[in-house]
Amino acid sequence: MTRTLHATPSLVDATAFAPPVIVGTSSEQALDILFQALLDVARRHDPDLEAVLHGTADISRFSPQMLARALQVQGIWFQLISIAEQNAAMRRRRHVERTEGRAALGGSFAKVFSDARKQGVPPEKIQALLSDLRIRPTLTAHPTEGKRVTVLEKFRRIYLVLRELEMPRWTDRERNGLMNELRDQIELVWMTGELHLEKATVEREVAWGLHFFDETLFEMLPETLETLHEALAETYPGTDFKVPPFFQFGSWIGGDRDGNPYVTATVTRQTLHRNALASLTRYRDGVRELGRTLSLTERSLPLPADFRAELDRQLAESGQARAITRRNPGEPYRQYLSCVLRKIEATIARNEGEHPSGPDYASADGLIEDLRTLERGLTEAKCGALARDLVRPVRRMVEIFRFSTVRLDLRENTTRTTDTLHALWRQRHGDGEPPALGSAAWRQWLDTELARPRDPERSFEDLPDAARETLATFALVAEMREALDREAFGAFVLSMTRSVEDVLGAYLLAKEAGVFLDSAGTEICPLPIVPLFETIDDLRAAPAIMRALLNVPVVRRSTRWQGGVQEVMIGYSDSNKDGGFVAANWELYKAQSKLTRLGEELGVGIAFFHGRGGSVSRGGVPTQKGIMAQPPGSIRGRFRTTEQGEVVSFKYANRGTAAYQMELLAASVFEHALAGDGERVGPGHDDALEALAGASRAAYVQLLQTDGLVDYFQAASPLDEISLLNIGSRPARRFGARSLSDLRAIPWVFAWSQNRHVITGWYGVGSGLASFIDVRGRDGEATLKRLFNESRVLRLVLDEVEKTLMMVDLDIARAYAGLVPDAGVRDRIFSMIEAEYALTREMVLRVSGGTELAERFPLFRDRLKGRLPTINQVSREQVELLARYRAETDEDRREAVKSALLLSINCIAVGFGATG
Repeated sequence: MTRTLHATPSLVDATAFAPPVIVGTSSEQALDILFQALLDVARRHDPDLEAVLHGTADISRFSPQMLARALQVQGIWFQLISIAEQNAAMRRRRHVERTEGRAALGGSFAKVFSDARKQGVPPEKIQALLSDLRIRPTLTAHPTEGKRVTVLEKFRRIYLVLRELEMPRWTDRERNGLMNELRDQIELVWMTGELHLEKATVEREVAWGLHFFDETLFEMLPETLETLHEALAETYPGTDFKVPPFFQFGSWIGGDRDGNPYVTATVTRQTLHRNALASLTRYRDGVRELGRTLSLTERSLPLPADFRAELDRQLAESGQARAITRRNPGEPYRQYLSCVLRKIEATIARNEGEHPSGPDYASADGLIEDLRTLERGLTEAKCGALARDLVRPVRRMVEIFRFSTVRLDLRENTTRTTDTLHALWRQRHGDGEPPALGSAAWRQWLDTELARPRDPERSFEDLPDAARETLATFALVAEMREALDREAFGAFVLSMTRSVEDVLGAYLLAKEAGVFLDSAGTEICPLPIVPLFETIDDLRAAPAIMRALLNVPVVRRSTRWQGGVQEVMIGYSDSNKDGGFVAANWELYKAQSKLTRLGEELGVGIAFFHGRGGSVSRGGVPTQKGIMAQPPGSIRGRFRTTEQGEVVSFKYANRGTAAYQMELLAASVFEHALAGDGERVGPGHDDALEALAGASRAAYVQLLQTDGLVDYFQAASPLDEISLLNIGSRPARRFGARSLSDLRAIPWVFAWSQNRHVITGWYGVGSGLASFIDVRGRDGEATLKRLFNESRVLRLVLDEVEKTLMMVDLDIARAYAGLVPDAGVRDRIFSMIEAEYALTREMVLRVSGGTELAERFPLFRDRLKGRLPTINQVSREQVELLARYRAETDEDRREAVKSALLLSINCIAVGFGATG
């Protein structure tokens, strides 16, 4: 077992600041401390596993039960390595900041603003960009997280204890106490187990998502905005910048109905209330702390007249003026905060279905204004530092998270929305079938229904259950925007969008459910309807669909009301599954470019919501590089992206890492906006990418259409067994069919990475490059080498292909292929994969000029090489476990093998740092 400390996973950017590598004694000690603590626990509970940790055990001879324990300890060790890597990355960043200044940290606010100042960017432009900035990472409940919340909490504590152990102030006695606590936490992880014992519920997924807000995000996101404020003050001294709450979090957890029958209107309602309670509880704690702290008396400073008047009004409104003033005599700020606290508690009671006796907050706006009043009162009393340092962080928190914690998106697919529309048609027209989709008659019916006044008395009781459920979900928007918070919802995302009629159908359902508002005598939809274009054909059709959509009056009115921006979601996962890595990336790039130009033509801002996953195959590239590789002008300060499973826990489980990741994302978006039409490449860029995409897609599709591929994939990977992991509430397939077309992209990627083929991140690339050079000769090769240095999108693609190729192991992949019973299918498909791998490796190195894979990424190489021996051993054991599990007929023995098999899946995923 390798015990060398390497860089943090580049896939999720813990090293994207790119400081010089500083691996000192304390960093090595950190890994040694963790290893020794794990070794102590292993000796206490299972001495035979000491050899496993040292890498000297022959685990192929283990029983299923013993093998399960060995796999568990290896998985824990991988997680401890990640903790040490995160800790080392934080140390490196702090070292650079101390020795060179914060502006030396690439991807920081200080660096972006310092560069802007050097380039002569005036503060007015900075303020204008700040005012338009909108950033929203969106947590999803896609089944990619293998760790339970209780285990996440224990790993979080291990990280904190490790950080404490670095402090030089401890006595030997205190240090021994910390070491004991570290061992205790590792022992608790050992005894708890990382696997979910039963299928996750949506309610548990909601709790999983809120865990990160409670642990880090409530506190660290306001600090991130303060960091931006400080960087601006240092770079542009004397300018009073206004920093709006531009960074917020979205969520699909509890609102994503697409293919998940467990997300109902009732579940969504419960989710909204739980989200609200999480933020309200945190505000209550913050205000209580302010009340304990702000013990200023009227004798010590004059009370501003305006604040006195507002305090008197609040006391009178509370109905408890005498009790409040008696409790805090002569302490006006505590009296004021007592009134605020009472209203927060009344709001919590209302959220929980009770009837508060005193006044409450109708929305977050009221609490924000009360906190602003407190800030003004302190500032006018010459206590501006207290207002800035104590009150402003709480006010920023409320501005960011409001009474909803997240902006909850609703998501549904067009199959369900169309079924509901058909049910409405039949209700109004009696017998017969609705017009065909895509027909002029269907479009006319949609236009007519959108134009006519809504009948508020119309009943949906006679509709089918599924249709009533869809309409009930839309009805929640109108209800909860009024009762909870106007920003409780983010958008309605329409999966599988194929036509403008699909989107207009969603508008009609929103209207029928009472979501529409009257604005200046006309109807508008306050809920953004966001089409999701997923496959390559969808991406190509997107510009025409959006042109037609944005010419519909109700859509144009709604878009103007929502801020003049139409959001479009683009899917990385399904486009990759559909056409391969190069083709997907190029089609995504083209679609964004065309839609950006369309928005400029129509005078409507087009903002993109990037449906990325954790792995490279699903768009999971380094944040800064990924953003800078977007088409010029396509971001303009507005950026949404999905954050899934293991990526969420890696980025946001610890406060330092969370602060870094949020700053990196925001600074990168700002940098792209400042660059404007920045990237300039020489001639032939688009033609070259078009040719590469076409040839690579042809090779990829040829593999997909090879007879027997589905049988090969199911037999030569743990595809079906992954569903036994209980890592998500959603089924692996949308509608229960067992074909390649309806298989979700996450298990598609997950299973190919488990069996070490990893075709989703490279297959077809070699054929594309070779075809380009074969057709164009030396000029073609020269063009590719030039574009490799000039084109951000091509460079990003080839960089990630090189990294992915390092995860492939053809010897191990051949062992998985041995599980395919049909020798003809096995040999035909594996030989295609083997040949394309060799070609891709050769061609990528030829274009990049390298001699070894990923030699430009030494941190990544070292990290992966340090883990591969163990990952490879687990992969070989997984092959044996798959064979035994599938052949075993005795139920008890089969269950024992299943436990070990699931641990092997979890262990490989932790080792690579990604699942789907």
